[in-house]
Amino acid sequence: MAFDSTASVRQRPRPSPRGYRSDALVAVALFLGTLLSAWLYARISMGEGVAEPWVVVGWAAIITLSLAARRRAPEIVAIVISVTFILMMPLQVPELLFSNICLFLGMYSVGAWSTNRRRATWIRALIVIGMFTWLFGTLYTSSLDPDALPQLSRLGTISPYAAFGLIQIIISLLYFGAAWYFGNSAFAAARERAALRQRTLELAEERELSAAQAVALERVRIARELHDVVAHHVSVMGVQAGAARRIVDRDPAGAAASLSAIETSARSAIDDLHRMLGTLRDDSAGGAPALESSTRGVEQLDDLVADSVASGVPCDLVVVGDPRPVPLTVGLSIYRIAQEALTNTRKHGGTGVTAEVRLRYRPNAIELEATDTGVASRTAQQASTAGLGQVGMRERVAATGGELELGPRPRGGYLVRAIFPLAPVDAPFVSLEHAP
Repeated sequence: MAFDSTASVRQRPRPSPRGYRSDALVAVALFLGTLLSAWLYARISMGEGVAEPWVVVGWAAIITLSLAARRRAPEIVAIVISVTFILMMPLQVPELLFSNICLFLGMYSVGAWSTNRRRATWIRALIVIGMFTWLFGTLYTSSLDPDALPQLSRLGTISPYAAFGLIQIIISLLYFGAAWYFGNSAFAAARERAALRQRTLELAEERELSAAQAVALERVRIARELHDVVAHHVSVMGVQAGAARRIVDRDPAGAAASLSAIETSARSAIDDLHRMLGTLRDDSAGGAPALESSTRGVEQLDDLVADSVASGVPCDLVVVGDPRPVPLTVGLSIYRIAQEALTNTRKHGGTGVTAEVRLRYRPNAIELEATDTGVASRTAQQASTAGLGQVGMRERVAATGGELELGPRPRGGYLVRAIFPLAPVDAPFVSLEHAP
């Protein structure tokens, strides 16, 4: 909700139905408390000069039950309670406890819930002026009546009665000042909370928009890389086909080898197309732009490790299992993820951090594991999980049908593990008509 600071009407969020029910319950509780208090005051005065029970009940119902509407019509409720409070003495209602609570809540509600701030100021000012006029009039009338508070002498510059009157004035100033201040504070706090919620929603929408833009940028990058990969395969196929054509008559075995290479390149190209196009048609992932050539792969992991060492972060590369060729798209994804992991280590690992990149060749998969020993990784890197770099990791893993694990290690440091499925070496050739 937006607020216009120049407008005379400044809104705050209205209460929920639960808030209205709470007001009704409070009003009923105050009504019962007022009846009990009036009965106890009547017992103290032995019933002398006390209003009839039906008058007390009616007066108590008006001053308390009207609070059930204090958030719907705060100005009207405050005026009704103020007038009823003043009528307490003419009607001889023996109650001074809960009626003061009701008057305070009425004044407070005008400040806390009035939608027109100028009107709220005028209403409260009129109530305060009216209450002090009534107080001064009562004090003056009582000072002329020797039967009113006969135990308080009227003699002297500051007589006991004058001291009593000053105490009443000070108490009233504090009473109405507190109701005014806390009412305004409640209104301002509610508007700030509403503005904060609105800003939070706007930030969430901006994050979603940024994530969607990151997806688009990453998929543009993936599409470019897919073009490079397919172009590489087609170039190899063209070279091999030309070689086979030239030697098919004099070297049938060499021609067969060239045709076999063409078959392998065609299979790899179709597999890459299948993986990438399947992901590019899916709108559920996130992404981030990459900046380097798509010819990178597992063979260039040594270069990443060397760059890390040169930048001051000791790093080792460990290869487990028997190396074998991997699809260019998978190799590129491994390179990008390792690159992002080492970049995060340099940014968030802290002083004295070390890193390790481990590549495991499994029978039907290849696994990349990048770990570090950074003391700041548990907090700083975890806080950046939603960043575009790690969103890009998830996009690339999803593009190749793999699995990704990110998070702090129990013994300290940070872990990035990506597993990419690989087709068995003797997998059958996939023809072009099966491509998506």
